[in-house]
Amino acid sequence: MLNADVRKFISYYKPYRRWLIADVICAVIVAAIALAMPLIARHITGTLLQLESPDRLDQIYALGALMLVLVIVQTACNFFVDYQGHMMGTWMERDMRAELFDHYQRLSFGFYDEQRTGQLMSRLVNDLYAIGELAHHGPEEIMVALLKFVGAFVIMLTINVEVTLAIFVLMPIMATWALYFSGRMRAALQRSRAELASVNAQVEDTLSGIRVVQSFANEDIERRKFTRENERFVASYSASHRSEAYFSAGIGIFAQLLTIALIVFGSVAIVGGTLTLAELVTYLLFVAILIDPIQKLVNLARLFQDGITGFSRFREMMAIAPQIVDAPDAIELKTVRGNIAFENVSFRYRDEHDDVLRGISLDIRAGEYVALVGSSGVGKTTLCSLIPRFYEVTDGAILLDGVDVRNVTLRSLRRQIGVVQQDVYLFAGTVAENIAYGKPGASRDEIIAAAQRANAHSFIMALPQGYDTDIGQRGVKLSGGQKQRLSIARVFLKDPPILIFDEATSALDNETERAVREALDALAHNRTTLVIAHRLTTIRNAQRILVLTDAGIEEQGTHDALLAQGGVYAELYAVQARV
Repeated sequence: MLNADVRKFISYYKPYRRWLIADVICAVIVAAIALAMPLIARHITGTLLQLESPDRLDQIYALGALMLVLVIVQTACNFFVDYQGHMMGTWMERDMRAELFDHYQRLSFGFYDEQRTGQLMSRLVNDLYAIGELAHHGPEEIMVALLKFVGAFVIMLTINVEVTLAIFVLMPIMATWALYFSGRMRAALQRSRAELASVNAQVEDTLSGIRVVQSFANEDIERRKFTRENERFVASYSASHRSEAYFSAGIGIFAQLLTIALIVFGSVAIVGGTLTLAELVTYLLFVAILIDPIQKLVNLARLFQDGITGFSRFREMMAIAPQIVDAPDAIELKTVRGNIAFENVSFRYRDEHDDVLRGISLDIRAGEYVALVGSSGVGKTTLCSLIPRFYEVTDGAILLDGVDVRNVTLRSLRRQIGVVQQDVYLFAGTVAENIAYGKPGASRDEIIAAAQRANAHSFIMALPQGYDTDIGQRGVKLSGGQKQRLSIARVFLKDPPILIFDEATSALDNETERAVREALDALAHNRTTLVIAHRLTTIRNAQRILVLTDAGIEEQGTHDALLAQGGVYAELYAVQARV
């Protein structure tokens, strides 16, 4: 799994391979200059200082100037690596975030029924930030560490083989230590990421319902819930930090042992006449260079574990296939009359659940005004949600103008259907922007006309900036009735041939409801309209009323006919009349 993740991760470098190559070249230059500096110092201390040549001062000055130039080049390369390398990582992070966001939008209602928004946000933000850091630091630090380590080892071998092998005998032990605790860090970070997502989910849940929290004075309850998740997060990170501490401490000890070994074995070699003092100084400089890749290894191991853990979670989410997708040969809906047919349709939300709808057969003629009534939980909203394929039928088929809705593209299908849901959702932004959501690119005149038809124009003009008034997150600055009318205006602007209203006037006062009802009746003219109604007085003019029960469609007919029948509908109507 890890190898697959790494291979996939590397593929995201492809659009930025030129920047990656430039970044790696600069990293190579930085490493080469770092290796060259001790060699220049060795030449000065071991050769020039021993000469009695009259121009040795000139040579020293020349080498000093060369070292200064190398420092300038090294600084420029470091700047490029630090800035442009970070930008490359940020671009890759952006690409993955866009890919995940698009994937989120393709996932069906069924997926979101099982998810918490805060956890999805954590994968989109926190996990991908760690990936961006790894994308930047990974290639350069691997290259710099490898070149410095191998280069220093080779150069040190040319100076004295015995001393070099003596101090490098610690390397296999250090590698074993690093691999062991690296694995423990990855497992701990995987748990920590999940716990952080839970913290985000709890915060999102509390803040989204802050008005309910404060109205019930339940701040203490929410604080306890948050504290529980927060403490679980701390406990999960404790294991991660412990493994990282063991890792870092062990690597630090080995780095110090390298220096001690060099001093001891180098001194022995000097006494034995196989090493000079200048060569020992050079060795010490190269040990400092060796310690740098070791420290980079520590940082890279943390970045790798953090980044690859985030990437694994990213891949895990991307691997979730949308439940509802276009068929390979799906057609585009062009002109829709609005005939809808349910052919022995059954539906259940999950395989292990009972059917919500069972064996529903129903024909709705183009332009017909049909109302759905029944007690809560019998599947009225579910039945309507199957038409635009928010959910997929379990058995049977739904036909639109004789074509199975599964054989047309989702985009063209949903463009033909206008939905006003009972739970109104408005986006942060202006009134005009929210109405225009029904028809992106609509002119101001079209927006105003839609608002007028929804009887929303007068209250909009009374707002501080009229159509340019910011309504806040989820329209918190508006009343329930005002939000409902804006959502209706969106559908007026969309002007689809099929309308679905899930108790669209439930939040309106009697006077406003009457005005909007007249507008809805006008909009429904010659359009196929399905209305989910809880207040039966609002559907008296429906051409057909369907009464749903647990057994399916129990009754159907006009308001007067169903009252005369004296069945379920008449009983529901009588109960509401007594309230």
